[in-house]
Amino acid sequence: MKRIVILSGALAILCYASCTSKKEIKEETGKYTVTSALKIDTSFTKEYVSQIRSVRNIELRAQEKGYLQNIYVDEGQFVKAGQLLFRIMPKLYEAELLKAEAEQKAAEIELQNTKTLADKNVVSKNEFALAQVKVEQAKAEVALAKLHLSFTEIRAPFAGTIDRIPLKLGSLVDEGELLTSLSDNSQVFAYFNVSEPEYLDYQTNVKNRANNKVGLLLANNQPLPYKGDVETIESEFDSETGNIAFRAKFPNPDKLLKHGETGKVQMTVPLRNALIIPQKATYEIQDKIYVFVVGADKKAKSREITITSKMPDLYVVESGISGTDKILLDGVQKVKEDDRIEFEYLAPREVVAHLRLKAE
Repeated sequence: MKRIVILSGALAILCYASCTSKKEIKEETGKYTVTSALKIDTSFTKEYVSQIRSVRNIELRAQEKGYLQNIYVDEGQFVKAGQLLFRIMPKLYEAELLKAEAEQKAAEIELQNTKTLADKNVVSKNEFALAQVKVEQAKAEVALAKLHLSFTEIRAPFAGTIDRIPLKLGSLVDEGELLTSLSDNSQVFAYFNVSEPEYLDYQTNVKNRANNKVGLLLANNQPLPYKGDVETIESEFDSETGNIAFRAKFPNPDKLLKHGETGKVQMTVPLRNALIIPQKATYEIQDKIYVFVVGADKKAKSREITITSKMPDLYVVESGISGTDKILLDGVQKVKEDDRIEFEYLAPREVVAHLRLKAE
């Protein structure tokens, strides 16, 4: 009986030791690296979806009705200012000009005869004045006929690239009908929308903000090799979106950019006293971002944080942690709430030095 009691006690001791060992293993799951948020002056590049527009883009429309007699250009062709593009059959307007010129000559002859008679006091001065008016009227008709005739020739008002030509040779053209569009792509505008807080920061923080140089990321994710300048800001906010439009101008010497393209304007945004943490130190649950904060008792506690900006490899934290909190850097997916861990502290500057950050 005594041996049975001794044996039972030994088993109990072994069981207790085993449970204690399992508990310790649960509490001390391994050695991890922790760090802290870094407060630093830096900057990051923010992207804004943009619409690209030519500095000049106009529609060329017929100013007179008639048949399209000549097309001197092709779609996509570069033309010079003043170059002849289209001709609408001018016969009618040529005839009207000849008629107006003939009437002018008749009025001038009548004026000469009236002057001779007026000099001899055969006719009154009023009749002579009336003859002068008829000449001026005839000259005006000639000028009007020349103007209508000039409308049959459509010329480029500036140098640019011809767009699609919807009509074919011989088409009957109505007055005001679209012939084509002309785009001056030597430079382009990129319009992008900025939120009200960002607009206020841009306008009021003139001293500390970045310069007005911006980049442009094209639709194929390749950057335009030329920088642009933020030139103007629209006068009103969009009541539906709460945004306001900025306009940047980009050089386009290679004619790569076309009217109607899309891209992303890349603006450098400065950050003063920003609280920076590595993205790898965070995890997400239902669109909320968390970190593990390791306390003095070595236990990991999850804490929700608010992010103001996102940079490559990094988050800018608005709230949730302070610069003195120790946060778990690696093993975020392994550690559970209230796990007790052994850790090694790594200075935040050393952590950030291996990430993509531009310090100022």
